[in-house]
Amino acid sequence: MRDEPEAEYIEYVTARLPGLRRLAYSLCGDDDRADDLVQEAVTKLYLKWSKVSQVTHLDAYTRAIVVRTFLDSQRKGWWRVLLSGQAPDLRRTVDSGAEERAVLRDALARVPARQRAVLVLRYLHDLPVNEVADLLGCSVGTVKSQASHGLKTMRRLLGDQEFAASGTKG
Repeated sequence: MRDEPEAEYIEYVTARLPGLRRLAYSLCGDDDRADDLVQEAVTKLYLKWSKVSQVTHLDAYTRAIVVRTFLDSQRKGWWRVLLSGQAPDLRRTVDSGAEERAVLRDALARVPARQRAVLVLRYLHDLPVNEVADLLGCSVGTVKSQASHGLKTMRRLLGDQEFAASGTKG
């Protein structure tokens, strides 16, 4: 890569890292896995930068790389192997709503990967149905049905729990 395109790549990725990190974390629910997803995605972007840097919807293209990398990683499953005898301690912070977010995050982690991707993109990242369909390479109808099935699964997992922020039952 020549100096100017490399500088453009660095500028682009640096400006988008926080958003890509939030997306990755929303998908996988784990800080370290989110970092790995973003690293893999920006590496893929770097390798194709000379071809894709002039794409009209570069942000959508980049988000698609993150989502597809997540979905691919769900199929591989290599990280499920624990390298030590016990799981590491989870970092916990104390703030209002932390328990509710943890319950929602745990339930979301139990939703199948494709449905989780749809729920994260539609409801956490507020993307329109057609953009989610483009990102996932499927039809608008598939996005709608995946969202419906994902929400049904979330309701089943959450049962009758009440959440203060929404004021409604799970």
